[in-house]
Amino acid sequence: MPSGTSKKDYLASLKSIETENKIDRVFYRKVGYKIAVALVPTGVSPNTVTIISILIGVLCGPMIYFSSENYIWGLFGIAFLVIANILDCVDGQLSRLTGKKSNIGRILDGIAGDLWFFSIYVGISMRLVAEHNTSIFYIFAALSLVSHLSQAALTDYYKTLHLLFISPEKGAEFDDIESINKKYNDMEPGLNKLFFWFYKYYTTAQMAATPKLQKMVETVRRKFKGFRLPEEESLRFRKGSMIVMKLIDLLTFNGRSIVLFIAILLQQLWIYLAYEIVVLNIVLFTSRLQHETLCEFYTEYIENKYKNERD
Repeated sequence: MPSGTSKKDYLASLKSIETENKIDRVFYRKVGYKIAVALVPTGVSPNTVTIISILIGVLCGPMIYFSSENYIWGLFGIAFLVIANILDCVDGQLSRLTGKKSNIGRILDGIAGDLWFFSIYVGISMRLVAEHNTSIFYIFAALSLVSHLSQAALTDYYKTLHLLFISPEKGAEFDDIESINKKYNDMEPGLNKLFFWFYKYYTTAQMAATPKLQKMVETVRRKFKGFRLPEEESLRFRKGSMIVMKLIDLLTFNGRSIVLFIAILLQQLWIYLAYEIVVLNIVLFTSRLQHETLCEFYTEYIENKYKNERD
């Protein structure tokens, strides 16, 4: 831990230890925390850190493209992506340490990784098209991008729901469409409202993909005011959710970046596209099925046990 800080301070900078995977806990979050602590007295905002992470992360794509001529560019690409992800940890930890939070910051943080990987898919497709003299790799890259966005959306949604079951405060970012529409309608025209429109569409897509989850959340909100469940009921859901968390770790940055780095080092970039389109979509389908089943069982359990409460 950085000088003058404690393990308790470090844990307070995380959303929850339950939703952090091992690589994040032992590397990215720890390094990010040290940087965040150093930035607290400087006045640097979390949004500034996010923008820097985006600018660094999108450099990975061009590095991948040029690595066909010089192997060192691929190493630079890996380094840029690692640095970008560290900074992506810093912005959230800095936000929690300083209390500086905003809707625009949350949205920027959400799209940062998508922008990095958009650049990466462009770099990979251009490189493979040049090497194999066929434009089919543009199609594979587009499929990878669409797959990536779908996987990231559900992963984020499941993790945020898990936080909501820990406490309403930790899960404050789990918005329903009514509150999102109200915030959107109350906003003045401008860049913030444009970004929030994308967030509104993003959340609508998440909700459409999870019908049993929506029914479960509605049931819990109806039975327990303010989503404040008895601890035993919170733990019951989180125990099942943690099983899904282990599976969707493959859909997080670490789950895909390790394979990407191997593909770059082997100079076999098609491996990453195949992994994204085939393997990770199987993981997505399986984890969604498991989570929807969990939500269905939990809804029935709550309805039966608390049938006479708040109806």
